Parts: sequence; C-alpha cells; structure tokens
Amino acid sequence: MRGRALGFAALCTFFFTFTDARAGGGPLGIDHRLALDESGIWSRGNQNLLMYGLAAADVGGALWLGTDSRLGKTFGYSLDSLALGGLSAEAMKKVFGRVRPNRTDNPNQWFKGSNESFPSGEVTAITAIVTPFVLEYGHERPLVYGLEILPLYQALARMKSRAHWQSDVIAGFALGTAAGYLAHRRDSPFLMSILPDGMAVGFEKRF
Repeated sequence: MRGRALGFAALCTFFFTFTDARAGGGPLGIDHRLALDESGIWSRGNQNLLMYGLAAADVGGALWLGTDSRLGKTFGYSLDSLALGGLSAEAMKKVFGRVRPNRTDNPNQWFKGSNESFPSGEVTAITAIVTPFVLEYGHERPLVYGLEILPLYQALARMKSRAHWQSDVIAGFALGTAAGYLAHRRDSPFLMSILPDGMAVGFEKRF
C-alpha cells in the first residue's frame, strides 16, 4: 500500500497547491468553486468516455480472461472493487446530502435531502478500477503507477464542471483505494465466483 499512500499524498498536495488554493470551507478547509470549464479535454463527453469505457473494459476483461490467470484474477478483483466502491459511494451520497458547487458557492451545505455531492462517485469508481492493478503489478512494473493519472484527471474534470468540491474528490480517491485494497486481499474474486460455473475459465478459452 505504500505506493497508494504516496499517490494519495500527491493528490492532496496537488489540490492544496494547484487548484487555485485559497481559504475555503468544507471538512478540510479547502473547498471552493473553480472557474466553470467544460470545454476541450474537460468536456462531459470525455469524462463519460473515461468512466464508462473503463467500466466496460473491466467487465469485459474479467469475463474474457476468467480467474485462472494472474491478469484475469486482477480484472476480477477490479470488478469487485468497482462494485464495492460504487455501492459505498451511493450510500454515502444519500447520508451526507451535500449540495454540489453548481448549485451553491457555500461548501458547508450538508444533509440537504436529495443532494449527492459527497463523495465523488466517478472518482471513487475509477480509483476502484485501477487500484487492484496498481497493487498487483506496481512493485514489479513502476509504469503501472501511471494509471493514477486517470482518477486525477476525473477529479479535476469534475471540479471544473462544478459537480464536486475538492474534499468530494479526495474522499472518492480514498474510498476507491479502500475498496481496491479490500478486494485485492481476497483469495479469489467474489463476483466471478457467484456467476454460472464460477467463470473460472473465461470466454477466451471457451471459444
């Protein structure tokens, strides 16, 4: 987990240093609205492409490879992590009811009914997807740590869209990391084990 801890520290440092840092509110005292920017690389279309593309690749990789190879098991862990992180984020959104920055400039509005700003579900999901791969391969192939760029991009894009506060995306990164760590600790992927025939042999070897 040392690599993940370093990644989390780097993420926090980035937000404190480079996201127009100023006195703000929220649980970390750093929350403020960024200038609205949904153009070019920050467009909602690109955000959706990354989120749903990674999720589809995760599901497809797990089903194609099965769980009888190291890579296949890692895809399986990633799928478990995605499910755990996604469900946890949705539950927390309902509990905390935080108002998004596209609706208010006050980051201290919590427990406001159907509002769902905290934590960022998309940052949680993307972090949850990449974490098992980082844990499995990062110590052998340091380039794998480059996957951390994906949740960092999504975090910045969601803030620039005024969909989330700084603490929302930091919490999403932490939650996704925790989900990935817990999933990776299992002896075998859970979701794959409850599918028909356990899906131990993926479609790659069935056809």
